[in-house]
Amino acid sequence: MSAVAELGKLRKQAKSQKGKRRYKDNLAGHLFLLPWTVGFFAITLIPMTATLYLAFTNYNLLQSPEWIGMDNLSRMVSDSRLHNSLEVTFTYVFVGVPLQLVVSLAVAMLLDRGMRGLAFYRSVFYLPSMLGSSVAIAVLWRQIFGHSGLINQLLAMVGIEGRGWVSSPDTALSTLIILHVWTFGAPMVIFLAGLRQIPDMYYEAASIDGAGKIKQFATITIPLLTPIIFFNLIMQLIGAFQNFTQAYIVSGGSGGPADSTLFYTLYLYQQGFGRFDMGYAAAMAWLLVIIIAALTAINFFLAKYWVHYDD
Repeated sequence: MSAVAELGKLRKQAKSQKGKRRYKDNLAGHLFLLPWTVGFFAITLIPMTATLYLAFTNYNLLQSPEWIGMDNLSRMVSDSRLHNSLEVTFTYVFVGVPLQLVVSLAVAMLLDRGMRGLAFYRSVFYLPSMLGSSVAIAVLWRQIFGHSGLINQLLAMVGIEGRGWVSSPDTALSTLIILHVWTFGAPMVIFLAGLRQIPDMYYEAASIDGAGKIKQFATITIPLLTPIIFFNLIMQLIGAFQNFTQAYIVSGGSGGPADSTLFYTLYLYQQGFGRFDMGYAAAMAWLLVIIIAALTAINFFLAKYWVHYDD
C-alpha cells in the first residue's frame, strides 16, 4: 500500500509540475498578445462601439451628443452629394481594382521568366505600392497631370495640345484610377509567389499534348492562381474603398472639379472635420462598413464557383 501511495503521490506531483509549466507557457503567450489586445480594444473595438452610438445622434464636438434616432439615415437617403460620392467611389473601385490586378499579374508573369536582376526589378515595381498613398506622390501626380505637367509636355512634343487633366471633370477621376493601377507592387509580389508554386510538370505535359502558351495560361495558370486572385481581389477591394489621400491632395480637399473626385471617404472627412457634424459622419462610416462587408460576403459566396483549391 505504501508503494501504491508513493506512486500516486509522484503522479500528483508530475501533474502539478506539468500544470505549472502549462500555466507559465500560457501566461507568456498572453503577455506577448497583451499589446495587440490593448490596441484592439482601445483603438478598434471601443471607438467602433462609440461611433455606432454617435451614428444615431447629433454631435458637433462642442456639445453633448443628442439622440435623434434614424434622422441621420433619412438624411443620407436625400443627400445628393453622398449619392454622387458613392457613384465616384464605385467607379473608382470597379474600374481601378480589375485593371490593377491585370497589370500586376502581367508584370508578375514577366518577372517569373527568370530574368537577370530579378530582385532589383521586383523592388522597383514594389516601390510605388509603398509610396502610392503618400502625400508626396499625390502632389507629384497632380503636377504630372497639371496643365503644364509632364503629360502635356510629352504630348506637345508630338504636336498634340494637352489639357488640364486634373482640372477637368471628364478626366480627373481617370487620373486617380491610373494612380491606383500604378501602385500594383503589392499584388504583383503575391502573384509572383503564386506563380512560383505552380509545378513545371503541368506546363511540360501540356506542351507534349500540343497546348500553346495561351491555352496553358487559360487552363493551367489561371485556375491554379484563382486562390491568389481571390485574395488580391478582396484586399485591393477593401483598400480601394478606403482610399483618401490621393483625392484629397489632387482636388485640394474639395472633391472637385464638380465633385468628380469626391470619394466617399473624402465626403465623410468634410462632414466630420469640415462641418464638425460627427453624428452624420459616424453614420456614413458605418454605411461604408456595411458596403465593404456586403461586397466581401458576396465575393466569398461567389468564390465557390470560380476559385479552385487542391481538392
